[in-house]
Amino acid sequence: MDGLELILLYDYYGNLLTPRQRECFELRYDQDLSLGEIGEELGISRQGVHDNLSRTEALLRNMEQKTGCVRRDQNCRNAARTILTAARQLRDHSDTAVSRLAEQIIAAAQGLEE
Repeated sequence: MDGLELILLYDYYGNLLTPRQRECFELRYDQDLSLGEIGEELGISRQGVHDNLSRTEALLRNMEQKTGCVRRDQNCRNAARTILTAARQLRDHSDTAVSRLAEQIIAAAQGLEE
């Protein structure tokens, strides 16, 4: 799992981590500090930082595996985009009833994207 995926998981589940785990994660992924730099900042060894990050990353993956919140959200966003694309094509239909329904669908799908 790459850093971007971990950051997305952190956005969803970060509040469930301990303050120390959040601090270590943020220093690594938000501020792009090395393990040594984080260790100096937090007053722990480089190995301690590595262990903390490894546990934190495993917890984030485990939370997603158990809850699937990120996956469901991404699936909803993809479905909303598909719905929007189809509804925008229908919006220009010659039948005004179809056009009005397409506008309602577009409004609802845009609400899902937010």
